[in-house]
Amino acid sequence: MTVKIFDTPEVQDFLKAVSGFDQDGGNERAKQILHRLLSDLYRLIDDFDVSPEEFWSSVSVLNALGQGTQFGLLAPGLGFDHYLDMRLDAADAEAGRTGGTPRTIEGPLYVAGAPELQGSGRMDDGSDTDGEAMWLTGQVRDTDGQPVAGAKVEIWHADSKGGYSFFDPSQSEYNLRRSIITDAEGRYAVRSIVPSGYGVPEGAPTDQVLKALGRHGQRPAHIHYFVSAPGHQHLTTQINLAGDPYTFDDFAFATREELVVEGRRIEDAAAIAARGFEGPFTEVVFDVALSATAEAELQQRHKRPRAKEDAQDQASQQAATARV
Repeated sequence: MTVKIFDTPEVQDFLKAVSGFDQDGGNERAKQILHRLLSDLYRLIDDFDVSPEEFWSSVSVLNALGQGTQFGLLAPGLGFDHYLDMRLDAADAEAGRTGGTPRTIEGPLYVAGAPELQGSGRMDDGSDTDGEAMWLTGQVRDTDGQPVAGAKVEIWHADSKGGYSFFDPSQSEYNLRRSIITDAEGRYAVRSIVPSGYGVPEGAPTDQVLKALGRHGQRPAHIHYFVSAPGHQHLTTQINLAGDPYTFDDFAFATREELVVEGRRIEDAAAIAARGFEGPFTEVVFDVALSATAEAELQQRHKRPRAKEDAQDQASQQAATARV
């Protein structure tokens, strides 16, 4: 089919009607965004001569993604999470908020309410006998190099099989999830296990989309962080462990050079005993620099729906819903 009808008055009037421009009420921003989205998609159908079979096959994939709650998994794979970070980086640069640890994507697997530790403690429940012991430590400082005491360091990561507690029913509640309050020198330290990388489920809708693009769905071994403190910009980031085959080939585009951390294997008996381990372990050191800000909104994590929300998330989501 060679016809193109997008630019005709009939189609343009139709788009306005579909977007609700001829109706009172509703949300004006929602109307404008939907009009732009539909316009781009209608034009795409014209430009690529999309057939009804191709369109409805795409709808089927979208239905499967929704049914499997996989939109949050596919979004980083299509670069949306990283693109939003690029926009936030540009906004920081424009405002002169520079010098802090780089951000990178949150992902869909954060769970609020993890047990809180003062300075140090343990993250794993000891049940993952395949996991290599890890000592994860670091210091939170401001961009002038001064320690930030009382900072909240929230950490979550996968087990040795690539599974996350809450989403993996075989794990105990909050396994490999903790919130650590830094000590007087801004330091935090936790005992855990070295996480494994993982891939999107084979044959799942996300996998189908990625394979249609000739891409894989693998993530390297990584550890997620939220770091916050009064008077400082909230940091959402994650570190990739060096040496993983996918460290620089992450399907979610989360890798940043500054966030690749080398684990150091410790075999010295005195060091092992000092950390309370029974044998050799891997030490991972990740120091964080927080940018100062007086803006209250920038001191909080972004308001978005999450798998399990705390009171702050729920209040923010209710307020957002009320605005819409």
